[in-house]
Amino acid sequence: MRPHAVGTGGGGVGRRKAGAAAAAASREWMVVPASGPARVEEAGKHAVMARTGLPARDLRVLDPLLSYPSTILGRERAIVVNLERVKALITATEVLLPNTKDPAFARFVRDLQTRVLASSSDQAAEFTDMEGESSNVASPFPLPSASKGHEMEMTKKTTAVVPEMTSSSSMPNLAIAKDGNTNVLPFEFRALEVCLESACRSLEDETSTLEQEAYPALDELTSKISTLNLERVRQIKSRLVAISGRVQKVVN
Repeated sequence: MRPHAVGTGGGGVGRRKAGAAAAAASREWMVVPASGPARVEEAGKHAVMARTGLPARDLRVLDPLLSYPSTILGRERAIVVNLERVKALITATEVLLPNTKDPAFARFVRDLQTRVLASSSDQAAEFTDMEGESSNVASPFPLPSASKGHEMEMTKKTTAVVPEMTSSSSMPNLAIAKDGNTNVLPFEFRALEVCLESACRSLEDETSTLEQEAYPALDELTSKISTLNLERVRQIKSRLVAISGRVQKVVN
């Protein structure tokens, strides 16, 4: 009898298990940066944790296989958003979204990109307008010709001491309105605003659909009381109560 080969397939099985575990830990993310086009990246759980500074328990909130109530978690380096179908990790420079094939997800990504780019362009335009207005304001006290040389010398000194304030290429993080108030939100708040609007829009669409079904059902029940019509109205009421509970979770 020939001896059986021992351990010939153990290494292969171990490698397959390790590969499966790595594949399970890795997933596709849609990355929407503060500037530039969106892109799809593949990253594992540990890479996302290092990128956002979030613990593993916070990432579980975005797991589609687990049921978590609507919540917004504010952490030191990121915001975790789980509102209805919107699941996102928001940092100071980008938004990470678990990539899905849902049409509503594609619409949300377009809205997010549009809002971010529009806010950035508005910020740049407003800062340019401020520079133009400040340069076109005439002084009510014209300087004599003898003091123009001193004025030019002082301007050169100021430019050398504070170059970042005179360079048009540098832009502050928050644009300042003409009345002195800041009116452009940071990137994190703009992204969070889009998430809230998307969740509210989803609930509003479901409510409108339910209303279109509810009024004919009530009219039918009023004209003819039957078991079928009563059951139909009861199901609509149950759906209405469920939507009301979801709305309350988003509000809270």
